[in-house]
Order: sequence, then C-alpha cells, then structure tokens
Amino acid sequence: MVAITSQFIVRARAIILDAGELLVVRHAHNPSYAALPGGHIDFGESPRACIERELYEELGVHPTIGRLLYVNTFTLEQAGIPTQPVEFFFEVTNTVDFRTLGASRSHAHELAAVEWVAVGDPVTILPARIAADHAAGLLLSDEPRFIIN
Repeated sequence: MVAITSQFIVRARAIILDAGELLVVRHAHNPSYAALPGGHIDFGESPRACIERELYEELGVHPTIGRLLYVNTFTLEQAGIPTQPVEFFFEVTNTVDFRTLGASRSHAHELAAVEWVAVGDPVTILPARIAADHAAGLLLSDEPRFIIN
C-alpha cells in the first residue's frame, strides 16, 4: 500500500447572483461560514456536469451554466495530509429559478442553510475574494480571474 503524502481536491461551484443578492450555502459539517453551492468533481466528470449534478442534488434546481468566472486554489492540511483544493466557479444564468428550492433535494442533508446575501449583510463568505468582489459589484466578468492563497 502506498502512503499518501499530498493530494489535490477538485471542485466546481456556482455563482448565482440575482438582483444584487448572492446565493450561498452553509454546510452541515461547519455552518460558521457561507460558501457557494457546488462540490467535488467525480472522476471523469467535467466541471459543468459537476455543477449541474450538485445543484440538483442539493437545491433541486437544474442550472443553466454560463461563463467560467474564477479559478481558486489554496493549501491546507486535511487529516494530516497536505492538500491543495482547486475550485472552478461558473456563472449560473437562470438565477430566478433558485428563489424557490426544488422538491427533489437528495443531498439537502449536507446543508445547514441556503441563503440569499445582499451587499452589507454580516455574513462571512469564503473565499474572501468572492465576498470582496460581491461587495464591489465585480463578480461577473468576461475574463476568468485567479485566486491563489
């Protein structure tokens, strides 16, 4: 058996922005901060397919995927193993559909809350760059941006 000395985790997340409000989720395992909905990309799965699957599983809504807006990477230690998540953030364009969650939410138990956050709301959103760009009205762009921590 080979010991794991480091690992990559690849995720896809959705930026759902409607009337200036950003849709965020709080995960059941740590609801102290808000994140953008999405999750781990399965082996052989594309980032877009991942978002489609994850949003339907968690929120019960089929998304219309738009532009790639951000790529985020950072390092941490997870269970004693150096880990580098890589996250792709895509725009979702059918934002109003997410104002009402669907009935088919097979993975709703993974979430402690689903919230719409307006600029100025006292919510900690990670990654911090997403929160800062939301506050500045800069989330949507024609060029992907890179966040490296």
